[in-house]
Amino acid sequence: MKTLVIYTHPNHESLNHAFLQKTLQGMKENPHMQEVRVLDLYAEDFNPALVFNKEKKRRDLHLEPELEKYRQQILWADKIVFIYPIWWGRPPAMLLGYIDRLFATNFAYRDIGKTMPEGLLKGKSVVCISTMQGPPLYTLYWLYNAHKVLMRKALFQYVGIKKVKFFEFGSMEKKNGKQAEKLDKIYRYFKTLAS
Repeated sequence: MKTLVIYTHPNHESLNHAFLQKTLQGMKENPHMQEVRVLDLYAEDFNPALVFNKEKKRRDLHLEPELEKYRQQILWADKIVFIYPIWWGRPPAMLLGYIDRLFATNFAYRDIGKTMPEGLLKGKSVVCISTMQGPPLYTLYWLYNAHKVLMRKALFQYVGIKKVKFFEFGSMEKKNGKQAEKLDKIYRYFKTLAS
């Protein structure tokens, strides 16, 4: 299994970074994980701004030379793991900008004249690990599960990815937020994940 881990948090002393380390530790101890690559969007200084105009057409975004290495990372991976905080009920702007720029027509999907396009990233699977300050059920009951709907339906299913697993950890800024227990859960999940 070839795995791409996309980490999106500006602070390498954060709980999100601890989740990244536990993810990598579990993967390292898993014989099914053949190869693992990490993309740290902030360390990479990724430019999340989507730009198109008269000279730069949106339909041609899949040809942007500066994004070629990122496209190749996605094509290479069997599994994509996203690690990010939930800010204002959604992933960080950095990650959303990465999605805006990378998951472009004729790369991630193709219009075929029907209601839904043809997803071009079929066969891949995704794991989303997210943290938030609010209580665990906040996004479910207060925001009507907007985060999962956004990621699962508006993005992954649209581009053909059907296998999506979520770990949403709430109350992460509380002293009794069971952070160690949740870090261990992620470690054990990736250590025992079968291909």
